[in-house]
Amino acid sequence: MTTTSHDGPADPKPPSIAPGLILGLGLGGFIDGIVIHQLLQWHHMVSHTPDHPMTTLEGLEANTFADGLFHSLTWVFVVLGMLLTLVAWRRGRLAPTWRFQIGLLVAGWGIFNLVEGIIDHHILELHHVRDDLGGPLVWDLGFLAFGAALLVGGWALHVSGRRALARRSVLA
Repeated sequence: MTTTSHDGPADPKPPSIAPGLILGLGLGGFIDGIVIHQLLQWHHMVSHTPDHPMTTLEGLEANTFADGLFHSLTWVFVVLGMLLTLVAWRRGRLAPTWRFQIGLLVAGWGIFNLVEGIIDHHILELHHVRDDLGGPLVWDLGFLAFGAALLVGGWALHVSGRRALARRSVLA
């Protein structure tokens, strides 16, 4: 048993940040894919490319396949986040508080929106938030603004949860 200078048990390590952020990336991707790709059908993964229009059967098949690959990747992020959570707990890290963890999930979702929006909407132009409209730039910028708000708000919630956890540790 590891001891501190006062011969009591060592303080457990604080919760890990990585599992929550990675889970947030995956869950944010699922929200994007389920809501925007499937329910609203505003775009698919390659719907802005000239060879894959959503108005043809071949284009819809290619977009559905690309959406499946996208969902597979988001699933990998969720599984990785869960595995990292288990590893952290097995290494003696504390379980996170609700604010600590929910804040990381929301921040991870924001990171997903920012990265996916910058790369897929602006750099590669694979699709836009609204491929069904002319002039989708406003929607794409709104998507980035929403991602930034999720990141900032989620991180603020995480920090408040981290502070509460630190206060609780000091009082124990």
